[in-house]
Amino acid sequence: MKFYNTLTRKKEDFVPIDPKLVRMYSCGPTVYNYAHIGNMRAYVFMDTLRRVLTYAGYKVKSVMNITDVGHLLSDADDGEDKMEKSAREQKKTPKEIADAISAQFFDDLKALNINRPTVTPKATDNIPEMIEIVVALLEKGYAYETDDGIYFSVEKFPRYGQLSGINLDDQKSGARVEVNDQKRHPADFALWKKAQPNHIQQWDSPWGMGFPGWHIECTAMSNKYLGSPFDIHTGGIDHIPIHHENEIAQSECWLDKKCVNYWMHGEFMLFDGGKMSKSLGNCYLLSQLNEMGYSAMDFRYFCLNTHYRQKLNFTFDTLAASKTAYNRLLTLLRQHFDSDVRTEEGVLKAFDDEFNAAISDDLNVPMALGVLWKMLKLPKSKDVCLLAQKWDAVFGLNLDKLPQPEKQQVNAPQEVIDLAEERLVARKNKDWARSDELRAKIKASGYDVKDTATGYELSKS
Repeated sequence: MKFYNTLTRKKEDFVPIDPKLVRMYSCGPTVYNYAHIGNMRAYVFMDTLRRVLTYAGYKVKSVMNITDVGHLLSDADDGEDKMEKSAREQKKTPKEIADAISAQFFDDLKALNINRPTVTPKATDNIPEMIEIVVALLEKGYAYETDDGIYFSVEKFPRYGQLSGINLDDQKSGARVEVNDQKRHPADFALWKKAQPNHIQQWDSPWGMGFPGWHIECTAMSNKYLGSPFDIHTGGIDHIPIHHENEIAQSECWLDKKCVNYWMHGEFMLFDGGKMSKSLGNCYLLSQLNEMGYSAMDFRYFCLNTHYRQKLNFTFDTLAASKTAYNRLLTLLRQHFDSDVRTEEGVLKAFDDEFNAAISDDLNVPMALGVLWKMLKLPKSKDVCLLAQKWDAVFGLNLDKLPQPEKQQVNAPQEVIDLAEERLVARKNKDWARSDELRAKIKASGYDVKDTATGYELSKS
């Protein structure tokens, strides 16, 4: 099995530290606002990776943090805390905001059939661990104190820029005038911020009341729940130049060793070829897609058709095409399931080998879907359906929930149909007594009525 490692910029054979257990950390949401579908692509990628590892026989311990403090409007330690800004705008506490947004986030994960990570720690529950790391970095000489906080000195870490390719000399020569003139280098980042009296979320520390920097949170929680080193760290490509670069620097200086073996990053989702962002008003929620007639599985199928390291262009035309394809997929699987014909074992093995080769090549799920569609062209056979459902452990498309075979509509007399239509109206009006009365009349006429999602079905008694 090979994965693309952002750190080395090449595909590498995956060799876990523990042959029986893969330890994996994923950057989770900052719960100041609802996660849009562009955000959700990152978690479909996270889930697919975990599914592939599990399918390959590994046990996986996965951790995904919930950021509920310390993520400033600018990733470079500038501006208001996103949680505080949202709380002020909505006239709620940061905890109220975080709890509501987190609940909806996990509901969206469930709808998308994304397996919840093993541990989902909140930043606010791990403040002591963060303070401990900051103290250690100060004692080792990697950090320094200013009037507004504790900062990491990037020049003390010779390998700074190894993940992103950032050149510190170029940054320094091209830097704007700093808001904080006590910073020794423009790229130095906050480990801990000293709080102003009006700051809502603040904790006691050796440097007075304050709150953690965004980057230190992931270092603290990944080490607490996974130990160090661990196998895989995932996130979006937007995390590479600042957040993950800073994680590497502070973690390795704190622990004096390499802390992550494989860094894996998912690409952006675009909207009609352009940037998707809240400020542009083109960030749709999963619930909004649902209101438009698209299921969470339609969206998941849409995501799986593009490799995680390629940009994914969202349009409603492509989503509609995915919906059509997904429904067609379920229909074909139903037809295969209903067949008693057997498929030669050698034929199935060839397809299975092709599927395994695809998912083992840096999570090439689009190619694996292509193998599935090719297999569905075989003569109808239950064996084909069962193999596809086995592969669904990777796809996560609920391929075990097949549509029921269509039933022949009974040619009932018009008076029976009229009774059934009247009963349908009664049910919509919640007139249950009238509904039961009409059911009895239909039964007396020699017919049974069954309620369905779209109305009713009539059959001979």
